[in-house]
Amino acid sequence: MRANVDLGYATVALLGPRRLTQRLRGTYQRAAAGVVEFGRPDDLSEESLRGVGFAVVAFPAADANSQSNADADAGWHRALAAAGAALPVAVERVAETTSGSITLVGGGPGDPGLITAAGLDALAHADVIFADRLAPEVTHELAPGVRVVPVGKRPGHHPVAQSEIQAQMIQAALSGETVVRLKGGDPFVFGRGGEELVACREAGVDVHVIPGITSAVAVPEHAGIPVTFRELSRSFTVVSGHDPLGERELEHLAGLSRSGATIVLLMGVATLPQTVSGLTRHGLAGDTPLAVLEKGFSPDERNTFTTLATAVVDTAGCASPAVTVIGPVVDALTRGTRTGPTGPGSGSVARS
Repeated sequence: MRANVDLGYATVALLGPRRLTQRLRGTYQRAAAGVVEFGRPDDLSEESLRGVGFAVVAFPAADANSQSNADADAGWHRALAAAGAALPVAVERVAETTSGSITLVGGGPGDPGLITAAGLDALAHADVIFADRLAPEVTHELAPGVRVVPVGKRPGHHPVAQSEIQAQMIQAALSGETVVRLKGGDPFVFGRGGEELVACREAGVDVHVIPGITSAVAVPEHAGIPVTFRELSRSFTVVSGHDPLGERELEHLAGLSRSGATIVLLMGVATLPQTVSGLTRHGLAGDTPLAVLEKGFSPDERNTFTTLATAVVDTAGCASPAVTVIGPVVDALTRGTRTGPTGPGSGSVARS
């Protein structure tokens, strides 16, 4: 960066391939009032350059004197002139790395406002994003030209195998791209983030993890259910209900619940009848409160409140994605406030 230029009150436009401009972004963000990036001359317009006071064209340092760089420089100047932008323009020669990187980003429970600032920053600097089905919609945070590859799965339908997702991410990173793997919730809570981290390390790819807010806590909280509550629950256990639980697991969970722990089931709607039957068989009381919280943080969210004894009937119409909570905390904040059965059975859908 040119030290003799005061950028404190200017927005800087970084012009060039994203693999280069992203390496300059941090420096100019610290010095300027704002930074915008453009990957192609065609992206420039009077509107997109409004407020910009300085432009920087980024070239690969290894090709400092090449004809292609000279042609690109001329192309950017023509595009600036066509957009009516009479700006001072500098050239930065950027040393390129031989490979890119992968960042595993937890997108939170679905509300775009609940992704972390670090997650948004990673998205803003990505060349390609591999997005899960339950990842939040954050298209307004993406830079022009970024590729979004949908690789989401739903129960019983996995159009892109996990091994293929990992292979595509690694290939993109090894070709020099900055890759973001965007997931719902937290990547290390039943998100297969651990597998992806190991695969990246084995391939020799630079990999980072940005945690996300897990739906195991956030969705119950949104529905008014604290997973812990003084004198009711001193702990909580998060369990995958994707496959039916074994007898030892069910016995263990029933014992934890009787001792005051809250049980939180993720991906457990399809196996809920087996879970309820097993917990009852191992001594958990039929009047234990249970809630199924469907599509949390979405316009279609629905919360069904029932008990262990009546859960199979009351939740028959429930569908994934859903979080199931079992324990006294389900009623901790709403005792006496429900008016009776209004759900898809005899359960109560008391709030949404």
